[in-house]
Amino acid sequence: MKLKRLLVIVAGLIVVAALIGRSGEAYLFEEVSRFAPLGPEGQLSDGEVQKILQESTPGPVVITALQNDTSEALELIPVIEPQKSKPDPDLNELRPLPKRGGGALVKPPSKFVDPVLQKTSDSVLALNISAPLQNFDGVSNVNGVLPPDTNGDVGPNHYMQWVNLSFAVYSKSGALLYGPAAGNTLWTGFGGACETSNDGDPIVQYDHLADRWMVSQFALPNYPAGPFYQCIAVSQTGNPTGAWYRYAFQISATKLNDYPHFGVWPDGYYMSINQFVGNTWGGAGVVAFERDKMLLGQPAQAIYFDLFTVDPNLGGMLPSDLDGPAPAAGTPNYFLQVDDNGFGYPQDQIEVWQFSVNWANPGASTFTRAALLPTAAFDSDMCAGSRNCIPQQGTTRRLDAIADRLMYRLQYRNFGGYQTMVLNHTVDVNNADHAGIRWYELRNSGAGWNIQQQGTFSPDATQRWMGSVAMDGLGNIALGYSASSSTMFPAIRYTGRVAGDPLGQLPQGEGTLINGTGAQTHTASRWGDYSSLSVDPVDDCTFWYTNEYIQTTGSSPWRTRIGSFQMPGCGGTIPTPTPTNTGLPPTPTNTPLPPTPTNTPPPGGAALIYVSAASNGNAGGVTFNDEDVLAYNTGTATWSMYFDGSDVGITTDMDAFALMPDGSILLSLESSTSVSGLGTVDDSDIIRFTPTSLGSDTSGTFSSYLTGASAGLTASSEDIDAIDFTPDGRLVVSTTGSFSVSGASGADEDLFALNSNGTSWTLYFDGSDVSLNSSSSEDTNGTWIDPASNQIYLSTLGSFSVTGVSGDGSDIFICTPGTLGSTTSCTFSPYWDGSSNGFSGEITDGVQIVK
Repeated sequence: MKLKRLLVIVAGLIVVAALIGRSGEAYLFEEVSRFAPLGPEGQLSDGEVQKILQESTPGPVVITALQNDTSEALELIPVIEPQKSKPDPDLNELRPLPKRGGGALVKPPSKFVDPVLQKTSDSVLALNISAPLQNFDGVSNVNGVLPPDTNGDVGPNHYMQWVNLSFAVYSKSGALLYGPAAGNTLWTGFGGACETSNDGDPIVQYDHLADRWMVSQFALPNYPAGPFYQCIAVSQTGNPTGAWYRYAFQISATKLNDYPHFGVWPDGYYMSINQFVGNTWGGAGVVAFERDKMLLGQPAQAIYFDLFTVDPNLGGMLPSDLDGPAPAAGTPNYFLQVDDNGFGYPQDQIEVWQFSVNWANPGASTFTRAALLPTAAFDSDMCAGSRNCIPQQGTTRRLDAIADRLMYRLQYRNFGGYQTMVLNHTVDVNNADHAGIRWYELRNSGAGWNIQQQGTFSPDATQRWMGSVAMDGLGNIALGYSASSSTMFPAIRYTGRVAGDPLGQLPQGEGTLINGTGAQTHTASRWGDYSSLSVDPVDDCTFWYTNEYIQTTGSSPWRTRIGSFQMPGCGGTIPTPTPTNTGLPPTPTNTPLPPTPTNTPPPGGAALIYVSAASNGNAGGVTFNDEDVLAYNTGTATWSMYFDGSDVGITTDMDAFALMPDGSILLSLESSTSVSGLGTVDDSDIIRFTPTSLGSDTSGTFSSYLTGASAGLTASSEDIDAIDFTPDGRLVVSTTGSFSVSGASGADEDLFALNSNGTSWTLYFDGSDVSLNSSSSEDTNGTWIDPASNQIYLSTLGSFSVTGVSGDGSDIFICTPGTLGSTTSCTFSPYWDGSSNGFSGEITDGVQIVK
């Protein structure tokens, strides 16, 4: 996988300046982490390396700063001019991953499509998001290095940016106030490795709780040998051109502290690192620095955990970084990492760890895992790990996707009644090396962390990657990223959502900081390794973003851009949710009659109810067959045709359907039948219909979504008759009879969810626990799970009677779950009476709702 490696350009060659990269071989998983270095050969023997690893101490280990002082005002320190870095004799040789004893990365099914993919039409990508408010160039490649590690942060009056290997301070209107200066300028007169080394991997953060700035880079004066240092400076005031409190910490004598990332927290500055011993993976490391002392310029200590002996596969973590109000006193700092089941994990997941520091008694500090959160399935295998991955216009040379880890930063907010974290990483959206950005909002309302929403942003043929995500004080989320394709040069773009938008969607439009006008042609293909999205502390709703772009085609003539933008509602305007509804297709273009799923639902609490029936009939004057989908507007009490199956060759009863975020429709049919473009489709399969028009003149194409047999649905009773998705993105089905699959078994009244490995299942809703088993008519025949409330809307094969509600097969009723899974409990309530709304005598065998 990928770790950081800084490359320098000398006489047209890329050379190693500060190491670590990714192999081009397939990802493996066993006793060593998925990360591997790309630097020069270490000077240690294998025996020495193994001895160091075996002697790894989990911690906590107390590290005292080697030295600290107070600088004179930065504006008075002469700038150390950026220098072109010296060549390294290794010349960027690409080294294979170490043999790990495992197999190659397990790929998803060949027809895998990201289940939470937001694929929005171009017309929706020009809605409400603001044009850039400020937009100016930052530091360019003044050091002749690759990649830039672009990052920065915003304060009340300044923007400070740091790239490899130089920094600059700007006013918020873009005026250059100091620099560009070599990174070690800040340690002028300090002495030691922090003054004499300028090795990069920089981070800039504004500490809004104290009105201070915190910056850091590592120092590797004897690389590949140790010791290995972290240089940190904290501004004396809120003015970054003033004096700084400066610190040097020796993190390890033997393990490289690579890829350091930071988070500001009330009780510390928290850091994650990826460690190496020579060329061998040495485990994740986490460190808390004594913020209270550093804000005063006093001698400070740090508390360090080496996680190699805890779990050698931990790596690529990020610490949480606070924006807005402080968390409750004593709240631990959270560290997260993302795991692809293709690495050997049982599921695609987010690991949540918590660092509880105790400065009075450091030995009582703990670093423990708090949660494993299953995610919607994703594929992080971009281009089999090759850097030559993301296409650009005008060259066959491609760019590094860096899809093996979370992207900086992991932002935390405290809203009082709940806490949030937002995060992102790059994924392959269709198993064809097409990059999109998977993003998440995690929420903790007091009972622990869960995934509040998740989505994958890849709305068209353009590749999007190198993301950074943040939430403002109104609950709006923005995402900045790189965008490129074979027909465009790399650009810097951004998108977002307001708090009232449908969950899992970024529908507020797409803005552009700058369109590149050139390509990067260097054979190293390095891009990133990270970018940075911040929130202005003045209004807590203006986003500031910095990333790289190319102006003129060349080996590595990268430049950077700094810009700001807002979501609707910033500045006092009440935000208006984008007129889009999760999971529903665009308006049919052939007729004005069908309801418009991408518009705001009917006013006054009305809803749009989409149903299919088990037989032919007529509803409100609309004649339909059992392969069709009808739409009922509860506000106007009118019916319309939404999907006409016979128009596209479907004449078999549609047993189940679900409406997807990209406008497509998932279908399962009652019996085996031939489908255009697919051949014979089994009743246990799910197919996808991508429309070009809908309504009374439906047209479009079919593709396979799930082959039932490959997911273990092989018995005759395992005909799928209900489809939807859990709020965390897992496919949920019910069957016409009993089922027995890997991980779950049950009866026709149950719902079960497909795990991220695509082959095993989990019981989601046990109907027999809530009295849905007294007769065959209580077979669950249709379902929709409200992603906002987790309520389960149900229809049955015929008459039903549960606690508090009874009805027939045309009705829809609600389970408000108390518990789910093998011990299900519900509070039932009625929702829609089919007989009273023109659907009398029908059996509702598919349902979706917009309200």
